[in-house]
Amino acid sequence: MCSVLSHCINGDNNEVSVGAPMVKTEQEALYSAIQGFMGNWWNGSDLYPDPCGWTPIQGVSCDIFDGFWYITDLSIGQIYDNSLPCAPNLEFRPQFFQLTHLKSVSFSNCIISPNQATFSIQTANWDSFSSTLESIEFRSNPGLSGPIPATFGNLKKLQSLVLIDNRLSGNLPVNIGNLTHLKRLVMSGNLFTGKIPENYGYLSELLIMDLSRNLLSGSLPLTFGGLTSLLKFDLSMNQLEGEIPCGISNLKNLTLLDLSNNKISGGMNFADQEMNSLEELILSNNPINGDLMNFNWQKVYKIMVLDLSNTGLTGMIPESISNLKNLRFLGLNDNKLSGNLSPKLAELRNLTALYVNGNNLTGDLKFSREFYQKMGRRFGAWNNFNLCFPVAKVPVSVRPFGLKLCSDS
Repeated sequence: MCSVLSHCINGDNNEVSVGAPMVKTEQEALYSAIQGFMGNWWNGSDLYPDPCGWTPIQGVSCDIFDGFWYITDLSIGQIYDNSLPCAPNLEFRPQFFQLTHLKSVSFSNCIISPNQATFSIQTANWDSFSSTLESIEFRSNPGLSGPIPATFGNLKKLQSLVLIDNRLSGNLPVNIGNLTHLKRLVMSGNLFTGKIPENYGYLSELLIMDLSRNLLSGSLPLTFGGLTSLLKFDLSMNQLEGEIPCGISNLKNLTLLDLSNNKISGGMNFADQEMNSLEELILSNNPINGDLMNFNWQKVYKIMVLDLSNTGLTGMIPESISNLKNLRFLGLNDNKLSGNLSPKLAELRNLTALYVNGNNLTGDLKFSREFYQKMGRRFGAWNNFNLCFPVAKVPVSVRPFGLKLCSDS
């Protein structure tokens, strides 16, 4: 694909594409579609008489099919510094759906006012793009409300569906699970409710699933163990409950698992297979409960970020965590953990933040002065009332905050 912002060579005969003609109906459809989004003041035929050649339109890309220019990408809204702003009464005109080669469409920072009710993605004729559209993006449109159009599920070539920071609501459409070529499903920062459809677990080509910052409820579908291509999995800041399915450990390519700020419980029992790509495991602010002693830490040996803060954990902190050689951040604060803090944690060379504050840890700390100097205020151990540090080993300048001195005895 060629951007209209540069000259390019296209076509079977490597002809110079700048001089290629554009079908008149395609050009007129483009002008009318953009005018519907920008307002009647916008006169494309005067401003951009050659939109795929020497007078390119910002946010519009073209490609050549059968020797003619056609529109393939359309980006509307405040994307670039010189982008044209959307009209307060923007609309989908019928001509927009006559762009028969359109592959990608995005609306960013465009639908600002809740009063822009004339702009409805529910009633738009998305079926017209069922054989061409590969990417849809609505980003940062606080005036965009209502449910996701069920017709999105008919876009059989769709690879990327991005709906971020709008005010879309309702249940997640079940037929989104029919989009077998989908690689990116990002619908964060909306008002979606209800359960996650089980057939979302059949999206075998999916690389990113981000449904964070919504009002989703229910348990995690057991089918999620089938998302074996998944790289990033973020369901944080919802109202999800129940246990983490053991099938999650089937996701061998997963680098990020973020289920924080939900109502997930059932203990740390899901790593029954090696998750050899996992780098970030974030489960904070859930009533997970249970302990850490029986978790198979060797199954997540590449972990870099481990955040289990405020998860109701009890028991001791296993010494085996010190075998996670890539660990950079360890958050175990605000739990009910007890026992001593192993000095072997200081052997983690990559560790730059360790938070165990707000627990029931006991005994004296046995870390070196160099460890405290390295960590600074990123070592949190306060609010462990029976935990102390030996003053003789720790100069005043590097003493950990909020801890008492051990008695001489």
